[in-house]
Order: sequence, then C-alpha cells, then structure tokens
Amino acid sequence: MTRVRGSVEIARPVEEVFDFVADLRNEVRYNPRMTDSVKLTEGPIGVGTRFRATVLSHGRSLPVAIECTGFDRPHRMSSHSVMTGAEVDGVVRCRSVPGGTRFSWDWDVSVAGPAKLAAPVIGWLGRRQERAIWTGMQNLLESQGEPS
Repeated sequence: MTRVRGSVEIARPVEEVFDFVADLRNEVRYNPRMTDSVKLTEGPIGVGTRFRATVLSHGRSLPVAIECTGFDRPHRMSSHSVMTGAEVDGVVRCRSVPGGTRFSWDWDVSVAGPAKLAAPVIGWLGRRQERAIWTGMQNLLESQGEPS
C-alpha cells in the first residue's frame, strides 16, 4: 500500500471549497487527466453517492468507479475508488483558516500484480500528480472573483 497526502490553502470559504470538491463532476474542470465524470445516483451528494469517471493513464482511457463512503459537510468526505489494477481509499478535509480554507487529501493506494514492486515510484508520482490536481482546483476557485 502506498500513501499519498498533502494540502493547499485556498482563498475561498470552507463551504464553497467543500461543495465544489464533493461534486466530482467538477473535477474535469481542473484535472487535465480526467476526461469525464458522471453522477450515477439520484439525490444530493452524501454517503452512497456513486460516480463513474474516465482518466487518462499512459495514453489510455481508464474507467474509475467512485463511491462516497463518508460525508460530514463541510469538513470531511471519504471515498473508495476502483480501477483496473488499483483501489484507492481516501479522505479530503476542509478546515477554516484565516483567509480561506486549508484543503487536505490523504489516499491509501493499493496496487495489484507486478505494479506492487513499483510502489515507491507510484507514491512519488501520485504525490506530484495530486499536488498538481489540487493546485489546479485552487487556481480555478481563486480565479472566480469575490467569495460567495
């Protein structure tokens, strides 16, 4: 298992950051590797909400099934993601700080088969990719003018 975690500060209110990130359909707006994200379940986002996403990995489209496994608006959302060769259990947290929100992520990545041997490299790449993804979200949210 490989752990990938980090945080960024976002100059937006905690509720705004949480609601934006909890709706995984928004991720295509700031994650260049995600090409599609569809909400599969009816109703508001919460425990049991499922999404289907498509990400680019090594030039191929890879389907990802994502389920919300914990939900405490506007502070914490956990999820379980399944894709070919890997499963990810993780949590994102939002905490109010002066000037905005501290947004953090913490993923446990389990890989199958020969990829297990590459766990240190997967961890290093994962940390870089996640930092770029969440910095992209930070830039998008902060570019939207005055906080709501």
